[in-house]
Amino acid sequence: MTAPLLSIEDLRVGFSTRHGLVEALRGISLGLHVGETLGIVGESGSGKSVTALAVMRLLDRAGRISAGRISFRGQDITHAPRHVLQPLRGAAMSMIFQNPRAALNPIRTVGLQIADVLRAHEPLSAREARDRAGVLLEAVRIRDPLARLDAYPHELSGGMCQRVMIAMAIACEPALLIADEPTTGLDATTQKTVMDLLSETTARRGMAMVLITHDLGLAAQYCGRIAVMQQGLVVEEAPPHKLFGAPRHAYTRRLVAASPTRQSTIASLLPEASAAPPAAPAVPRGGRLLEVRGLVKRFAGTTAVDDVSFHLDAGESLGLVGESGSGKSTLSRLVCRLLDQTAGSIRFDGTDIGAVPARGFHRNPHRRDIQLVFQDHGGSLNPRFTAFQSIADPLKLLAGLGEGEALQRRVGECAERVGLPAELLGRFPHQLSGGQQARVGIARAIAARPRLLVLDEPTAALDVSVQAVILALLDRLRREEGLSFLFVSHDLNLVRMMCQRIIVLQAGKVVEEGKSDALFAAPRAAYTAELLAAIPHFAPEPSVPGTAG
Repeated sequence: MTAPLLSIEDLRVGFSTRHGLVEALRGISLGLHVGETLGIVGESGSGKSVTALAVMRLLDRAGRISAGRISFRGQDITHAPRHVLQPLRGAAMSMIFQNPRAALNPIRTVGLQIADVLRAHEPLSAREARDRAGVLLEAVRIRDPLARLDAYPHELSGGMCQRVMIAMAIACEPALLIADEPTTGLDATTQKTVMDLLSETTARRGMAMVLITHDLGLAAQYCGRIAVMQQGLVVEEAPPHKLFGAPRHAYTRRLVAASPTRQSTIASLLPEASAAPPAAPAVPRGGRLLEVRGLVKRFAGTTAVDDVSFHLDAGESLGLVGESGSGKSTLSRLVCRLLDQTAGSIRFDGTDIGAVPARGFHRNPHRRDIQLVFQDHGGSLNPRFTAFQSIADPLKLLAGLGEGEALQRRVGECAERVGLPAELLGRFPHQLSGGQQARVGIARAIAARPRLLVLDEPTAALDVSVQAVILALLDRLRREEGLSFLFVSHDLNLVRMMCQRIIVLQAGKVVEEGKSDALFAAPRAAYTAELLAAIPHFAPEPSVPGTAG
């Protein structure tokens, strides 16, 4: 066999902290050949992204390669100086970062940013670079590419920003492409489009790709070989059909079990049976809680929600699915009275809350009855508030509790209900993990004893094992507290497990509604069938594109 394009041998990386050296990579070895796609999977903190940053030599000042070797095209680049690395980055090896909006410069047009990459490695005029940028945008299938050259990142959707990142990454036709969580937060069809684009581009240009992801189904479909990382070590490595058909390592088995499929249940996702809370009897339903009729929302001539009607019973969980831009989040914010509708009515427990302006709804008695759990748990928490203060805040504003024993007791109860250890209540958001931040967000939402929780992609950025625990927690709370859920998600497998009924939105309109199992078994709308077909699964073909020959 020919020599590998990329070779990592016994690599060790440590980070200096106030508490001493933390070893992020503890001696990993990996190889990648031309034309191959390697998947790296594992939980947050396993070392996936550190591996990518070490290969690109983009570790921050606190990080240091303490041992091992990184070779690219036979050249040792482990400790190569800047003048050696600069011609390689972007031209021979490039990286797609996890958060495209954060990676793109907000004050430069996307055309200029792509041109910057080209001109850094090739002697092009501004006009030549702009023309090439237009060709690249067309190659990543952005509609009207020449017009988009002058757009700023905030004017593009998340999926389009991700395509711009891909265009920048392939601009100089590198031999190696590292994609770090390239589809996190994208809906199923946009995710499939982006991954198909990456797969086709790398195959057409003869590139090798490293796909870093916590989505095992995605890795199964697009990678010829998968490495599983845990706590800075590669614990297992195999082709997808072997890895998912008969995983050898206990950690791999837990990840596979925690990844939702069409057959999964909430209990089956938990890595250990002992982690599953005992089943709680469902609180009896109390009739119609929410009724939406003819809801319309327009923004500057664009109709985001178009004549939507639905109902929700007390104790019921209703799923809301659709692509980015389908109107899911706008609809959820209308229900929470964070936005005013253009037309239509919203009745909660028989009261027309839609008649109350959003700006004044915080004074309405039903404010405490409807609470929102946000997608970005860390971003939705006040960075200056401890976990205790975040949970206590709605109790002071909505339940009239002042500083004292009653407040302390209720915050403690909420923390206990969501499995947040009492010793973490004094910590600030940046001192908590993603799963811990999610628990604080849920505890804050249930603190004032609401009747309806609107869950906007509550587990989108969480690892599969953490996601399983959070989903089990939410399901338990719904049963024991008699809560109703409006569950907004792009992950149809999660919605099927969590919701009795599902509403499918497309371009602001309801295209299908029905019981979850029936909708999965026999979708009536072509759009619903398309969404279901786009869900990644663990059944790769025996011959996977990107497998080294």
